[in-house]
Amino acid sequence: MITQAFILGAGLGTRLRPLTDILPKPMVPLFHKPLAEWALEACEAAGCQRFAINTHHLPEKWEGFGRGRDVSFFHEPVLLETGGGIKNIEEWVEEGSLLVHNGDIFSTLDLRKLSAIHEASGDEVTLALRSEGVARHIALDGSRRVLDIRGMLGKALGTHVFSGIYCMRKKFLKRFPELEKISVIPFFLELAKEGGLGAVVLDEGVWVDLGDVESYLKAHRELALQEPVHPQALIGEGAVIEQSLVGKGAVIGSNSRVVDSVVWPGAVLGEGELIRMRVLT
Repeated sequence: MITQAFILGAGLGTRLRPLTDILPKPMVPLFHKPLAEWALEACEAAGCQRFAINTHHLPEKWEGFGRGRDVSFFHEPVLLETGGGIKNIEEWVEEGSLLVHNGDIFSTLDLRKLSAIHEASGDEVTLALRSEGVARHIALDGSRRVLDIRGMLGKALGTHVFSGIYCMRKKFLKRFPELEKISVIPFFLELAKEGGLGAVVLDEGVWVDLGDVESYLKAHRELALQEPVHPQALIGEGAVIEQSLVGKGAVIGSNSRVVDSVVWPGAVLGEGELIRMRVLT
């Protein structure tokens, strides 16, 4: 069983602006919990007990996150990207394998299955893939081998979507240069050339990339993760809430109307006001 996880929390989240001008993307709430909390709970359900999280944008907003758990933060004054960020935690990583989870996605994928197949395979890296989606950049053969990524090796066209979740052995980090701003993709490609980049297709369960405000609103319409109105929200007399989420401590004024929207914790909608297809912060 894999007992350690790295949650990628340092990205700028530019596609989700202006929400990410207020919070780092992994701290943006999905229903009544930050995205990073959903990711951490998914890793816990897979058996992980200690966690590393890298930060960059608005690091003060992470204060108090993970309290009561074994969580270590690694701040990046200069953004190190997906490869440099994981190299930066090398001393923290114990021998064995590590579960890596993007902090800005939501999923109910079977990460225990991913971990078990990875551990049994002996591969340095095992990617979690989906069969359906718009970004089918991963070319997979019939024996769980990744042949190519984005056609960069000229071997095959993409057949599957990378979920942003993977398992890796600590020795994979030996391939990385020290503290450079670099993507993890060149090192995935290096493994693919060697025939050593494994993958597992996990089509059961939900997987959502909350890339922009439209997809963020859509997730709240389609996922029934928690009660839509937090019990500590204040809803005025005559207010109407339609297919919307209202966060903790939010105030919805009397005779106002909230339609297909998300009201963040602590936000205030005035008396008699209407919002539609909006995120109120």
